[in-house]
Amino acid sequence: MARLPEGTLMQRAATGLAAVCADLLGRVYGRRVVLLVGSGDNGGDALYAGERLARRGAWVGAVTAGARTHEAGLRALLEAGGRVVDRSAIAEADLIIDGLVGIGASGALREPYAGLAEEANAARGAIVAVDVPSGVDASSGRVAGAAVRARVTVTMGAYKTGLLVDPGAAVAGEVELVDIGLGAYLPDPDVAALTANDVDDLLPRPGKESDKYRRGVLGVAAGGDVFTGAAVLAVGGALRGGAGMVRYAGRRAPADQVRAHWPEAVVTLLDEPSVEHVGRVQAWVLGPGLGVDRWAHELAASVLASNVPVLIDADGLTLVAEDRGLLRREAPVLITPHAGELARLLRADRDDIEAARLDHVRRAAAELGVTVLLKGSTTVVAEDARPVRVNTTGTSWLAAGGTGDVLSGVAGALLAQGLSCYDAASCGAFLHGLAGRLAADGAPLAAADVAAAVPAAIRAVTSAGP
Repeated sequence: MARLPEGTLMQRAATGLAAVCADLLGRVYGRRVVLLVGSGDNGGDALYAGERLARRGAWVGAVTAGARTHEAGLRALLEAGGRVVDRSAIAEADLIIDGLVGIGASGALREPYAGLAEEANAARGAIVAVDVPSGVDASSGRVAGAAVRARVTVTMGAYKTGLLVDPGAAVAGEVELVDIGLGAYLPDPDVAALTANDVDDLLPRPGKESDKYRRGVLGVAAGGDVFTGAAVLAVGGALRGGAGMVRYAGRRAPADQVRAHWPEAVVTLLDEPSVEHVGRVQAWVLGPGLGVDRWAHELAASVLASNVPVLIDADGLTLVAEDRGLLRREAPVLITPHAGELARLLRADRDDIEAARLDHVRRAAAELGVTVLLKGSTTVVAEDARPVRVNTTGTSWLAAGGTGDVLSGVAGALLAQGLSCYDAASCGAFLHGLAGRLAADGAPLAAADVAAAVPAAIRAVTSAGP
C-alpha cells in the first residue's frame, strides 16, 4: 500500500469483484443488486463494485450499516446512478454483495450486522461475499453466531484460512481469488492446501527396477471378532493405494475375510498378540476394528515396539488414549482421529474441537509428539513446527461406516512407499477425498466403493505414468 497510489488495491479488488458478480448475474442490465456496506475497506470494495455494475445498467442500492461509510466509494456509486436504500430492498435483490465486515473481525456479529446477515440468507438473491462471509473468523474458520451463507466468496490477494476450514468453509460457497498484486509481499503461510499438482509431485512411482518389496511392504494389524470388515477395508485401501505388498496379521475371523476378499495379501494368523514373526514391513497400520481388550493392547504394544512408522486409527486410538506410554517410541507415528477420538486423547470436549479444529490439531501434534490427521467435515493435518495442511477434496457422502478404514490403508501404503507421515497423511487425505467424489458421483456410496475408486483418483492427479 505504501508503494502504490492511494486506493489502487481497492480499485483492483473492486474490478475483480464486479467481474465475478457480472458473471453470476449473466445479464447485468436491469438486474437488482443490493450492497450490504460496513465501515471497513470491504465496504469500500462493495461500493466501487456496485459503481461498476451501475454503469452497466444494473439497479444498485446500498444498505449502509456501519457508523461510517467509505466516502469516496459511496460518492462514486451515487454518481453512477446508484442509491442508498433501506434493508427492505434485500428481499427483492437478484444479487446481494456482502461487505459488512472483513478479515479483521472476530467473534459474533453484533446488530445491525447479525440481522442483515439473516435477512440476506433468507432472501432469494445469490450472495457474493467480499473477502470472507461476514460472521466467519478469517484466521480460523470459526463462526460464533450468525453468518452470511455465500454462493461465492471473492477473496483478495490470498486465500484466507477461514475459507478452507469448517464451519467457515461451509458458508463460503465457491471461492474465487482475485490477484491484486500482494504475492511478493506475503509471509510464509501457517496453513496450506495441497493442489492436484502438489500431490502429483509427491506421489511415489515405481521405476523399471522396482519389485514388490521396493514398492513398499505395509503391515496391517486390524479387525477382530466383531469388526472383521475393518481389516478387509484397510487392506483394500492399502492395495489400491499402491503398496507393493500387504502383510495382514490378526485373529482367525478377520484373517479369513481378508483371505477371501484379497488373495494378494499375505496373511499371518496370530495365536499370540505379537507381530515378531510376521515378516519385514516398511510401515504399519494399527487399530481399525481391532478391539480394546488386553489382547489388542498387547498387539498394539508389539506393533509400536517396531522401528518403522506406524499409523494408528480407530480402536488403536482408544488404546493409546488409555495408555499414552504406547506413544513413547523413536520411529514416527501418524494418528488419524475424528473429533471424538481426539477429544479422548486430549481430555477435551468434542464440540470445542469441532469449533476450533486448527487450534486442537496443533495442540495434539505438539503435546503428543506425533503427526495428526484430524478427520471430519474439514480434514486437517498437523505436525509440530510445520504449516497445517487443509484437505480440499471430499464429499459429505464419505460420512459412512468404514471409509476411515480405507483412508488408513491408503495413507499407510504411502508411508510404506517412503513418504513422511506429514506427506502420507496429506496425500492420503487428498486421494481418499477425491476417490469419494468419484465413487459417489452425487449418490450414496459404500466404503468398498471408495477403495475401488482410489486408482482412478491417482490417475486423475498423475500427469505422467511411470
